[in-house]
Amino acid sequence: MKPRRFIFCALLVALGAAPGRAADLFDFEVLQFRAKALAARPYAPAKSQVPDWLRKLSYDEYRDIRFVPQLSWWRAEELPFQLQFFHPGGSFSQPVQLSAVVNKVAQSIEFTPRFYDYGKVKRGWRVPSDLGFAGFKVLHELNQPGKWDEVVAFLGASYFRALGKDQRYGLSARGLAVNTIEAGGEEFPVFEEFWIERPLIGGRSLTIYALLNSPTVTGAYRFVVMPGEETVIRVKVAVYCRKNPKQLGFAPLTSMFAHGENTGWSQTDFRPEVHDSDGLLMETGAGEWVWRPLLNPKAVRAATFTDKSPRGFGLVQRDRQFAHYDDLEAYYHQRPSAWVEPVGDWGSGAVRLLEIPTGDEFSDNIVAFWSPATLPPAGEPIEFEYNLHWFGEQAVRPPAGSAVSTRLAAVPGRPELRRFVLEFASPYLNGQPPDPEIEARVTVGAGAKQVGEAVVLKNQFTGAWRIAFEVQPDPAGAPVELRCFLRKGQHVLTETWSYLWNP
Repeated sequence: MKPRRFIFCALLVALGAAPGRAADLFDFEVLQFRAKALAARPYAPAKSQVPDWLRKLSYDEYRDIRFVPQLSWWRAEELPFQLQFFHPGGSFSQPVQLSAVVNKVAQSIEFTPRFYDYGKVKRGWRVPSDLGFAGFKVLHELNQPGKWDEVVAFLGASYFRALGKDQRYGLSARGLAVNTIEAGGEEFPVFEEFWIERPLIGGRSLTIYALLNSPTVTGAYRFVVMPGEETVIRVKVAVYCRKNPKQLGFAPLTSMFAHGENTGWSQTDFRPEVHDSDGLLMETGAGEWVWRPLLNPKAVRAATFTDKSPRGFGLVQRDRQFAHYDDLEAYYHQRPSAWVEPVGDWGSGAVRLLEIPTGDEFSDNIVAFWSPATLPPAGEPIEFEYNLHWFGEQAVRPPAGSAVSTRLAAVPGRPELRRFVLEFASPYLNGQPPDPEIEARVTVGAGAKQVGEAVVLKNQFTGAWRIAFEVQPDPAGAPVELRCFLRKGQHVLTETWSYLWNP
C-alpha cells in the first residue's frame, strides 16, 4: 500500500469508518432470506435518532450541509467509483444503514460529523454519533477523465435516479409502488439498508443491494450500475407481501409535467415548455409501439394499458431542443429518459399511468409502472428482473416513425370542435417526397366523432409529416380516447399516437 493510501485509510478508521457492527457474510441469497424472514414478522418502522433541529431544517439549510470531497469513499484507493453519503435532516430524516462488501463480507460504514462541511448551519447543536445516513450517491468519471460526476443517487423512501453522459437530473425511479392508484392513499416502502460491493480496479460496474420494508411488503433488491453514454442499471427484485395489496407496481418511474406544446403556453411562465418527461412510450408484447403524450390534468386521471409479455415501457423526454424550454437554469432539454426493459417473460398485466394536477415544477405528478394481473399468496416471492436504461437522445426508438409533436387548437366558428395537429418523423419518412398514398389512420372513441377527413401534409421545412383532424366530443362530456398512425397501403409507417382528451 502506498504511504498516502495508508494515511488516508488510517484517517477513515479515526473518523469511525472502521468496524462497528460485526462483519457478516453477504450475498443476494442472504438478503432474500432476510427479506422473507422480515415479512413473517409484524411491521416495525426503523427508529430515528435525528434530533428536532435537524428535522426542521429548510430546503436551503439542508443543502448547505455538504460532504467533504476529500473523504469520498474509495477515493484514496483510486477505484473507478466513489461514494458520498447524504446527511439526515429536513425532508430526509429517516436514516438508513450502509455497509461495504468485500469478498462477500459486509462491514458497516459508520456515521461521523467529520464527513461534512456544515456551512451556515449552526454547529452549536450536538450531532449524534449514531445518526446514520439519509442515503448515498455514486460518483464516476462519466463525462471526462479526472472529473468525478454523480451517476446514481439513492435518497428518500425507495427513490433513486441516475444519469448518462451529458445529462442533468430529472425523473426518478422507485423500488416499488404500492396502492398508487387506489382509494385510501398510497404506501411508500423504504429502503432501510444498503450494501455496496467494493468495485474492482478498472471495473466498469458497481453492484448495490437494498432491503425494502413497509407495513405491506418487504423486498430484496440488487442493482448493477453500468455508467456510460447511456447508463444501464440491471435490477433484480424479490418481494414478499405481509398481506397482498390492492395494487402492486413494479419498475415505477416518477416524473414532472407542468406544461408543454399540447397544453398551450402558460400565461404565468416565460418558458414555452416545462417538464422532465413529455410522454409515455411502450412496446407491447405484440410488437406495437405506442406513444401517449403527458398532460397536467385538471383532475387526477389514470390510464391502464393491458398487455401480455411486455417488451418495454418508459417515460421519455423526446423534445431535445433548448428553444422549446428556454431555461438557462433547469436545462430541461438535457433531462434523461428512462426505459424499462423486462428480462424474461413478465406474463399478463398492465402498464399503468397516473397524472396528477400540479401548479409548479417542483412536485412530481407523473407515475408509470407495471402491475401484474395476479399476485401469488402472501409470503410467496414475487420475482422480477429488468434493465433500466437512462438515456438522452432517443436511444430507445421505434423502428418506424415517432410522434414528435402534439398540438391542440380551436376551430374558428365551431367552438364545439377541437383540431388536433400531429407530426411524425423518422429517417425514412423525412426522406420521402409528398406521396398521396401515405394516409392517416385515426380512431375516435365511442361517443365522439371525427368531423371531416384527416389532412396529411409533408412539412417541407423539417421533413416531418403533419396530420390534422377535427373531433366533436361526446355530448355528455366524457373523456375521448384517440389513436392515430400513418400507413401506406398495408404497411404501417409509424408508432401509434394515443391520447386521452378531456373536452
